[in-house]
Amino acid sequence: MVVTEPRRPRHLLDPADLHRSHLATQGTQHSLSTVQRWVMSVLVVTTIVHFSLGLAIAAVVIDDSRLDARIGLNVIAAVTGVMAVLAGRAIHGKQLLSPWLVLGLVPGIVGAAVTFG
Repeated sequence: MVVTEPRRPRHLLDPADLHRSHLATQGTQHSLSTVQRWVMSVLVVTTIVHFSLGLAIAAVVIDDSRLDARIGLNVIAAVTGVMAVLAGRAIHGKQLLSPWLVLGLVPGIVGAAVTFG
């Protein structure tokens, strides 16, 4: 009869092979750079979108007699939103021109709808 050792759970270290156990728990440089890229793109896009939404809100609260400023702020909000999408795509190394750019127009369109609606 052959006696086998019970299988050690994967989350525990193997005292007979500490080096391999250590290497198995370490991430690769590739996964680290992927995480860094995602964190950077989320921070950049979120910051720019907040700025764009602030411009749209400024267009809503500005004096009604300043129609030129209200229109201008909403246009700038839309352009800034498109720039946020461009920045996110550039960080990931994707082609800049894509249908996703339409998503960047949302702050300007929503701002115009609230401002003039």
